[in-house]
Amino acid sequence: MKTSPPKFLLLFVWVMLLFAGSAVAQTTTKKAPEDKSKRPSPPATVSTTVGDAKITINYSRPSMKGRKIFGELEPYGKVWRTGANEATTFETSKAVTINGQALLAGKYALFTIPTEQEWTIIFNKTADQWGAFKYDEKQDALRVKVKPTKTAQPVEQFTIKADKAGTVTMAWENTQAAFKVGSGAKAQL
Repeated sequence: MKTSPPKFLLLFVWVMLLFAGSAVAQTTTKKAPEDKSKRPSPPATVSTTVGDAKITINYSRPSMKGRKIFGELEPYGKVWRTGANEATTFETSKAVTINGQALLAGKYALFTIPTEQEWTIIFNKTADQWGAFKYDEKQDALRVKVKPTKTAQPVEQFTIKADKAGTVTMAWENTQAAFKVGSGAKAQL
């Protein structure tokens, strides 16, 4: 005479299969994309055209919030991501010059090394990276030196501006630094 499995055992197996299927469904569900505009340091984009080159800078805008920025939050002599969150990117559709030095068309991470007397502006070939944590000097395409100046008034939120003449200005706290993007024969490599 055959005995059928107890109803309890069948119920137990059915419940376990239900939970297992639910767990698999949860692990394969895609996460919704992050709304970067809700970050404490929201994203911003600056675009301009210099000659035939379209210039686009994507960055995040941290705020001072009563903090001392240069020399403390952002130590002098250390590589800075030039903003917050992901590394700031500088993209040019054509070859350009930066303060007279040639830079090929492409997308670059834009890093800076601020000091009180001089800033080093870095165009790094590894554009897509988080902060400056994996910055590799060997990937630098170009470095230029600029002199920082004082702003007329405090700048609460980090700001990058680019004008049609090719001047790119980065300002935060009471400091600003600028570099010049040029086009034409000097930019051809």
